[in-house]
Amino acid sequence: MLDFIYYPVSWILWFWHRVFGFALGADNGLAWALAVVFLVFTLRLVLYKPFVKQVRTTRQMQELQPQIKELQKKYKNDRQKMATEMQKLQKDHGFNPLMGCLPVLAQVPVFLGLYHVLRSFNRTGTGFGQLGMSAYDNAHTANYVFNADDVQSFLRARIFGAPISVAITTPKTQLDAFLDYGGIPQVVNIAAVAIPLMVIAGLATHFNARASVARQSAEAAANPQAALMNKMALWVFPLGVIVGGPFLPIAILIYWVSNNIWTYGQQHLVFGRIEKEEEAKKQQAIERRASNAPKPGAKPNPKNKQKAGSADEPTDAPIDGPVDAPVTDGDVSTAARNGAGSNKQGKATASSRKGGQGNRKRSGNRGRANQKRRR
Repeated sequence: MLDFIYYPVSWILWFWHRVFGFALGADNGLAWALAVVFLVFTLRLVLYKPFVKQVRTTRQMQELQPQIKELQKKYKNDRQKMATEMQKLQKDHGFNPLMGCLPVLAQVPVFLGLYHVLRSFNRTGTGFGQLGMSAYDNAHTANYVFNADDVQSFLRARIFGAPISVAITTPKTQLDAFLDYGGIPQVVNIAAVAIPLMVIAGLATHFNARASVARQSAEAAANPQAALMNKMALWVFPLGVIVGGPFLPIAILIYWVSNNIWTYGQQHLVFGRIEKEEEAKKQQAIERRASNAPKPGAKPNPKNKQKAGSADEPTDAPIDGPVDAPVTDGDVSTAARNGAGSNKQGKATASSRKGGQGNRKRSGNRGRANQKRRR
């Protein structure tokens, strides 16, 4: 039913087993364990870009928290309007909350697919999803892309005496399938490998969650839902790995540890790169402001003042000289030729013209009076 998941997972596992089996031997337990580890790395490498998008989405969501709280406060009595405004806010900022869940959601089918493929190397169980095969039929039946020889090689593979497909709680009836392929494994050997992996997986889950929580903003951490999720990620999930570890095959515990190790390193790499990008943007903004600002001690450019001033603004500079200075006929004609446009200058010119005519009249009258006295 889920063959579209099982076959890709088994193909990747088969490829890496061929690579490490060539170097270490096909029946080597370390070769099978490394195949599981590099199955994880292959998946996480494919999901690298979505993970970066998830980180950016998370940081963007933290930046939008004040606006989101404002909308929640403003439309607390109108959920439909709140949802509409939330969608509008997300659209305006190019924010897609689904991108924050994509890397996690993509790992779920791979985890389930790997669990099923690993369990299918031993189909002698009679529980849910088991086929109840005999040990002989199981060893001579292909497992998806793995042929019968690969199945027998997997049954012979050991890590410190423990097959990687078994769990601490695996029933003895299923352990009998290993009788002709390296002997029936002891529970002590299985526990000696599984328990350290359980502890490492729990600690890795806790420290990954702690690194994520430490990068949250104060506003995001103060959110009640975020605070609850942080507590679950810090304590409930790691404890769940330890409590559920005895029921998980060793290969699944290897998957969990390697997945958390990759996540821890990838977080530091991606967050460090994003922080450098943001710091570079801030530095560029500061440099742009500094380049546009006037240098210390520089005199303002008069051309800029002229551009900034209004064209209709009056000026106190004299045009042709003092307005009240006497104007001769030559000055009048010169002013007329130059076309004095100021009202004050026009009035001064007119008054000067009248004053000149009055002076000539007074001079004429005085001349005539002097002539009469001489007679």
